[in-house]
Amino acid sequence: MCGRYAASRGAEDLAQVFGVEKWEPEEALAPDWNVAPTKEVLVVLDRPLKDAPDPRPVRQLRVLKWGLVPSWAKDPAGAARMINARSETVHEKPSFRRPFAQRRCIVPADGYYEWVTAHDERQLEVEGKKKRARKQPYFVLPADGSVFAMAGIYEFWRDRTLPDDHPLAWWATCSVITAEAETGPLAAAPQEGPASLADIHPRMPLMLTPDRWDAWLDPARTDPDELRDLLAPPPGGLMRAYPVSTAVSNVRNNGPELLDELAAPEEATLF
Repeated sequence: MCGRYAASRGAEDLAQVFGVEKWEPEEALAPDWNVAPTKEVLVVLDRPLKDAPDPRPVRQLRVLKWGLVPSWAKDPAGAARMINARSETVHEKPSFRRPFAQRRCIVPADGYYEWVTAHDERQLEVEGKKKRARKQPYFVLPADGSVFAMAGIYEFWRDRTLPDDHPLAWWATCSVITAEAETGPLAAAPQEGPASLADIHPRMPLMLTPDRWDAWLDPARTDPDELRDLLAPPPGGLMRAYPVSTAVSNVRNNGPELLDELAAPEEATLF
């Protein structure tokens, strides 16, 4: 799955990387090293400009809320549970089927966090005290330091309790598509710990390599079979992972130090 990630690149940098034609500087978000569900995030999408005479899609950098709210939902209460869509079923699930066919986006990230529980530390005792099972966070990122382009879908939801001219009458929300984690060796495996992404977690965000960006964002592509071909996993060996401080487990912590690589997993604590 993908429940937390880092996004520290600025809007101007992302606009250059993805060939964005339209973005609003006043909507730029501050760097976030601990992006959590329901937060506002930057996404790349191709869509005609509102009220523009030219109907052609324009590549835009937009601010959306992470946690998809289906257009037919009565309220947005379930958004935090809709942060991920499985690549195997995104084309058929009622909440995701229409956005997958018509509204696809890229969610740029530095990388994502995933937690591993040591197999030998379920509930051990040390000197009569129980030792809490260690959930060691790892940061997973492209080995070459490039932008991690996560495949996403987005949707619009109308809050019928508000008038048309209210600034919050429309919600724009998104989900990150996940796939089976790679079982092959990491580009740079940590000295201690998992040797593959599958050893960290069975799921991972679907990474789109640059050769797929245009096809994925193209709203003219609506054939489900053709779109599903774009969900194929990228070549192996592109990612690396390393342990980071458990400080990232608290969503209130936010700063570049969360990405600092540890020489080894942290020790478990006693309680």
